[in-house]
Amino acid sequence: MAVEGRVRTEDHGRVRVLTFDRPGRANAFDAALYRAAAAGLTGADLDDGVGAVVLTGAGRTFTAGTDLAEMADTADAGPGPVDRTTPGAAGDRPEHPFDAFLDAVVGFGKPLLAAVNGAGVGLGLTLLAHCDLVLVSENARLKAPFTQMGVVPEAASSYLLPRRMGDQRAAEALLTSGWISAEDAVASGLALRKYAPDDLLPEAVALAQAIAAHPAGSVRATKALLTASRRDAVSEARRREGAAFADILRSPAMGNAIRNHLAGEKGAS
Repeated sequence: MAVEGRVRTEDHGRVRVLTFDRPGRANAFDAALYRAAAAGLTGADLDDGVGAVVLTGAGRTFTAGTDLAEMADTADAGPGPVDRTTPGAAGDRPEHPFDAFLDAVVGFGKPLLAAVNGAGVGLGLTLLAHCDLVLVSENARLKAPFTQMGVVPEAASSYLLPRRMGDQRAAEALLTSGWISAEDAVASGLALRKYAPDDLLPEAVALAQAIAAHPAGSVRATKALLTASRRDAVSEARRREGAAFADILRSPAMGNAIRNHLAGEKGAS
């Protein structure tokens, strides 16, 4: 087993498991985890010995999404209401590590599976719509908290979740910010199957091994065909979501409400 920053790497034959490894913060993505996860995916994509990748989380959580405490620290140093920290948002800023991670996810040329071992919040849900196959633990719970936070969806989820779950289920998830159970995730099509917690990762690895056993060129070409029709739409959805977030943050009332929410998260950390 190899450890790269905040991501653990373990190979099972031609299957690579990448584990988000920040359990003390519910595997929330800070800049270091974004960069490590992006590097892990890029490395696996370039490695001829890897036929498929499984994403999972350390401990009892898949991931709590973006680390809001770190976001608050960065926002405190930001110049006024222009968004300089939130994933995907427009503004005069260097590329956020979130964007590099999402670029690696969107561009990943091999089968990408998720073994959702516990709670998935924010990116912990929206990431799943980019995965080719999603398996969940029976105790997994998923949440898109964006309206609750006063922001908008991320990671092209405004396009991908209706495509994966259907319009009404996606609208319910994104508008109510409510929890989605493992059973409902499977029923909606967000996940393929649910398993007992101890069986989840072995089942995910076994499924990935069955795929990775096939000729690599055929598998890669098939994934490219499956994702071709959505590539431009995903890019456009990311652009729209970023612009919408920037517009919200430019509104003094909404911007202050978001900063107050982030300040609360920062104080609680």
